[in-house]
Amino acid sequence: MRIPKQNYDDIERIIEFDFVRATEAAALNALPWLGRGEKEKADAAACDAIRGMFDLMNICGEVVIGEGIKDEAPGIFKGEQLGMWLPGAPKFDIALDPIDGTTNISKGMPNSIACIAAASPEKDVEVALRDIPSFYMMKLAYGPGVIRSMKIAGIETIKLESPIEETLMTVAQAFNKRVQDVVVMMLDRPRHKKIVAEIRRVGASLRMISDGDIAAAMAPAYPESGIDLYVGIGGAPEAVLAAAGIKCLGGDMQCQMWPRDEEERRELVAAGHEADLKRVFFADDLAKGKNIIFAATGISDSALLRGVKSQGANAITHSVLMRAKSKTVRFIRASHDLQSKTIRLRSDNREHGL
Repeated sequence: MRIPKQNYDDIERIIEFDFVRATEAAALNALPWLGRGEKEKADAAACDAIRGMFDLMNICGEVVIGEGIKDEAPGIFKGEQLGMWLPGAPKFDIALDPIDGTTNISKGMPNSIACIAAASPEKDVEVALRDIPSFYMMKLAYGPGVIRSMKIAGIETIKLESPIEETLMTVAQAFNKRVQDVVVMMLDRPRHKKIVAEIRRVGASLRMISDGDIAAAMAPAYPESGIDLYVGIGGAPEAVLAAAGIKCLGGDMQCQMWPRDEEERRELVAAGHEADLKRVFFADDLAKGKNIIFAATGISDSALLRGVKSQGANAITHSVLMRAKSKTVRFIRASHDLQSKTIRLRSDNREHGL
């Protein structure tokens, strides 16, 4: 007697570990390019491994937020189909960055990860992972500790549009500590000159990073990171990926489109986004619903994850796998035997040793 087909409404639980296998493969395949000054080749290696892993996955995946355009890199682009696309296979919208922090990879620096966010269909959710049309967004990210502490203290939520001094004082009050002990992370960019000056004037502690603001924006939601706030202007696709992870961790994020110049502003207005230019997007606006998975693997060390470590014939990877529905957060330390481990690459549809 044939068992009737079951309509499983929690499909992301079944498929979730394949997403972390994809980020592990990306990290391992990109590792030989660490410090080689070839960020495009590192990115190409990560993309090849991710595509290869998805070729083994029985899903119908469509990339709704990709990468490559900003860096003119050989990336995985919006609209690309990933997975086997067999009839009846579960559907997923996918946002990904095969390497967040390609410059860091090329220079052998910390703070690079491979990450994927995926959302399966959900009732009343038309767009789970929102594609923001601007190049950059202004961001303010904070963890569940800030949310809980402010609620207990009866403090109104912090606001993206508030002066940074006011935000720092509010967070210090919520955590019941001196403002000097509040730790802020941001990208080291000339555009942040005024914000940096204000943070230093108030006396808060500042941690600057060169690239890779997905892990950095998620860091305040991870208690062991030692980071209280993430502030600053960074890529819009990275904001959506960070929002997916932050939502799984129970934190929140506020973002607003930040046109680089008047020409980009005019283009956004002409495309019908004038109202959204003034809108503050929260994490749930960028990553909507509960059927969301976030997976990431460290390539070089970051505030969120340790990078790949070579130990003789083994390589150790450190990954995180999370679901928004259950708020389950798994940190996965995997040992890969380099004499038997293989990675499937899309470029020739073969398994390759490391």
